[in-house]
Formats: sequence, C-alpha cells, structure tokens
Amino acid sequence: MRTRGPLLPALLFTIALTQFPFILTLIYSVQNWNLLSGKPQTFTGLDNFASTLTDEVFWKSIGNTAIMTGVSTVACIAVGLGLALLLNTSFRGRGLARTLAITPFFVMPVAVTLFWRSAMFDPGFGLLGWAAKSLGLPAVSWLSEYPMAALIILLTWRFAPFALLILIAGLQSAPDEQLEAARVDGAGPIRMFVSIMLPHLRPYLELTALLLAMNLIQTFGEIALLTAGGPAYATTNITYYIYLEGFNSFDLGKASAFGVVALALTIAMVLPALRLLSGIFQKEGRR
Repeated sequence: MRTRGPLLPALLFTIALTQFPFILTLIYSVQNWNLLSGKPQTFTGLDNFASTLTDEVFWKSIGNTAIMTGVSTVACIAVGLGLALLLNTSFRGRGLARTLAITPFFVMPVAVTLFWRSAMFDPGFGLLGWAAKSLGLPAVSWLSEYPMAALIILLTWRFAPFALLILIAGLQSAPDEQLEAARVDGAGPIRMFVSIMLPHLRPYLELTALLLAMNLIQTFGEIALLTAGGPAYATTNITYYIYLEGFNSFDLGKASAFGVVALALTIAMVLPALRLLSGIFQKEGRR
C-alpha cells in the first residue's frame, strides 16, 4: 500500500478527468435537452437511445466510420511497411530520409488539412489538378466527386509515418541468424520476407493496426476542415455526427445517447483486438 500511495493523486486526477464527464454524458443521454427549445431538461428514459434505431444518418455515419477507419488502416500499414523496408536498407543519407519520412506525423493536423485542401485537391490550382491537365486529362474535383477517397488519402499521408515508426523497429529486431541461414540455403528476398520476416513482424503489424484504428476512429479535424462531413453526409463519421447533433442542432440529450452507443460499439470492436494482442505478447514472452 505504501508503494501505491504516491500514485493515488494521479489516479484520482485521472478518474475525475475521464469518469466525471462520462457520468454526465450518461445523465444527459436519458434526458430531453435541446438548448434551442428553451425548455428545461426532462427525463425521457431510453427514448434517445431508441431514436438511434431510426436515425438513418447515424447508421450512415457508423458505416462511414468503418470504411474510413478500415481502408485508412490498411493503406497506412501498406505504405508504412513499404517505407520501413526501404529505409531499413543501408544507403547514403538514410538518416535524413528517415527524418523526412516521419515528418508528416508531427505536423499540426489543421495545417496539413488546409494544405491538402488548397494545394493538392483544388481542381483549379492544386497539384493533382495540374498533373491531370499536364497529362491531357480533365481536372477532378476530389472534394465533391470523391470526398471519401480524398479523406482517406489525407489520413494515409498523415498516419503512415506512425506505422513506419513501429514497423521499422520490428525490422531492426529481425532474427539475423535465421536470415543468414536462409540466405546460405539459397532463399531469395521474397521467400525470406514471407517465411521469416512476416511471422516476426506479426505482433508489430497487429499492434500498429490496433493503434491506428483507435486514432483514426476519432478523426474530427480533418473532416471538419476538408469536407465538413459532406456532400450529403458522405464523409460524416460518428465523431463528427455527434458534434453536429450537440453543437449545430444543440440537442445535447440525443448527442449524448449517440456518444454512448458509439462508445459501446468501439469497445466491442477494440476488446477482441486487445485480447488477441495480449495472447500474442504472452506467447512471445514465453519464448
């Protein structure tokens, strides 16, 4: 108990910072409270939760969240793994190349989003529009014609360096003895990668996927600045829809209920992944 005593203030602070707002959210979720109506809060039971069953935009936002998170996670891992394999080799200027490769992850999201919206996706003077015109192709208005693809491209560019950091650490801890033995036996690079490196990287890949999904599922700033959830809610994820309900419609009761349902769905998705990772790390520890 004495050794845990110094940790008590930090524990109490963490509980107050996280659980108190959650308790308030639960309280608001069972009330009818719309700031625009001017009426006092009234207890409605589970009515707000029942409204989620008939709210088409809510379920569309759930689908958008799944697509955005899933595709972006796979794309980030693919790009990050490719960069990790490239930057794990020895060449002149490797240190500078590694620094430049991870830079996008540390740039402020607002600055990144504004840059991509104007300098990349704008059909008039954006880089992608200029490249299309140079090839004799019509310029594409990404944000109106392919808003989800544009958002996924932006998220991949921003979070792929995060995957790179984890996967390059996995590559640097590769079993050199097994690689050398396979090389002596005549195994080629592809065979060595599939038979030795991929099994070695599996815990790193799954950890990367989990951490990326937990970050990408909370995407808000990029949506707010790039597409504002449109067109026609095409890029509205659950986080942004809760914001719209709470701070555009000022329906705090319904927004709180949506938040609780979204939290339950997120926990249902993350817990199996956490158990899987826990089992993998326990096996690695026994080795």
